[in-house]
Amino acid sequence: MKINEAMGVRINKICMEKNISVNKLASISCLTQSTVQHLADGRSKNPKTLTIVRLCDGLGIKLQDFYNDEIFDNIDRED
Repeated sequence: MKINEAMGVRINKICMEKNISVNKLASISCLTQSTVQHLADGRSKNPKTLTIVRLCDGLGIKLQDFYNDEIFDNIDRED
């Protein structure tokens, strides 16, 4: 799995766990809906770390908690 796909899966998983929509996540993270939607569906190929930090802030989690998931264990490292 590519990193952008794994990030999308992780974002959607956290949204389900917290019972919030992608639109709500965008709002609480002070990001545009399109930015978060592109992350959630894997269209964002190279998101900035600051964007992920803002998502984590909105979710009330640490950056390390975002990446602490088995989905990131076997990332395809080829472009």
